Amino acid sequence: MSDQPHLTLNDDREMPQLGFGTWQVEEEDAAGVVKTALDVGYRLVDTAAIYENERGVGKGLEGREDIWLTTKIWNDDQGYAEAKTAFGHSLNRLGREDVDLLLIHWSCPQKDRFVDTWKAMIELREEGRAKSIGVSNFRREDLARIIEETGFAPAVNQIELHPSFQQRELRALHDELGIRTQSWSPLGQGKGMDADVVGRIAEETGQSPAAVIIRWHLQSGLLVIPKASSRAHMADNLSALDFTLSDAQMAAIDGLDRADGRIGPDPADYC
Repeated sequence: MSDQPHLTLNDDREMPQLGFGTWQVEEEDAAGVVKTALDVGYRLVDTAAIYENERGVGKGLEGREDIWLTTKIWNDDQGYAEAKTAFGHSLNRLGREDVDLLLIHWSCPQKDRFVDTWKAMIELREEGRAKSIGVSNFRREDLARIIEETGFAPAVNQIELHPSFQQRELRALHDELGIRTQSWSPLGQGKGMDADVVGRIAEETGQSPAAVIIRWHLQSGLLVIPKASSRAHMADNLSALDFTLSDAQMAAIDGLDRADGRIGPDPADYC
């Protein structure tokens, strides 16, 4: 599906807007799952050192240098030298000489090592081993620090984002800074599909609730990485590329945002 939408990053690279997430995919299953996702039509695969499936993901991507690959530096590996060493281990597990996107997984403000980690990643980008670099779960103050201390803004901030937790203030800051927002747990770990509004729109469009929510992410200008365990669910998620939501339908989903909608950890104290 070469006509899949891409978004331009602040380093002028084109990144597929819809990708495949591999969180909770077991190592022994990862190669087969990734190969199935590619066969269905995905052109971006997201993994991380802490998922403990990089080796399997790498096997699933053998011979496919055309597929965008993202991985992440885990909390225990933060620091200048530590991050470089950890990234080398990730490349070895993946069987790659480089990745398309390398992220700091969490800022871990208590450790206060994310600036040094970021400095290492800037060098990895200059070396071409990480073609683009970004962050994940970074707050406003975290972004301000790395930009102020290095003069280098992330290409992407991957954050928890779904209809009941829309992160509007952080997204607005990203827009100001030229950072792309990527949504993890885009379906709210399944809970978002139970909303009456989503069910009504699914009936109106003849699409599944999951496809409706993913379409909302796409039309909101977000990068999105849903996970699916079966080929049918993979295809269903990818079908979000095949229809459009009306302005009224988009507004109805916008109205599902809640102040208490966070599902995952709070980046302020997670490390």
